[in-house]
Amino acid sequence: MRECTVEQNKQECNCTYETCSRKGICCECLGYHWRLDELPVCLFPEDVEKTYKDL
Repeated sequence: MRECTVEQNKQECNCTYETCSRKGICCECLGYHWRLDELPVCLFPEDVEKTYKDL
C-alpha cells in the first residue's frame, strides 16, 4: 500500500481554493469531483484554472 504524501501533493496542486478539505489528498479530490461529473483543476493548465474563478 502506498501512503499519501499530502504536503508534497499540496506543493504541486494548482487549485486556488485554499479552504478545501481535500487539498493534497488526491484520491478524495478526484472522487469528489467525479461524483459531481466534474474534472478537478489538476487536469488543466494554471491559466485555465484562473479563468474558472472569473465565471
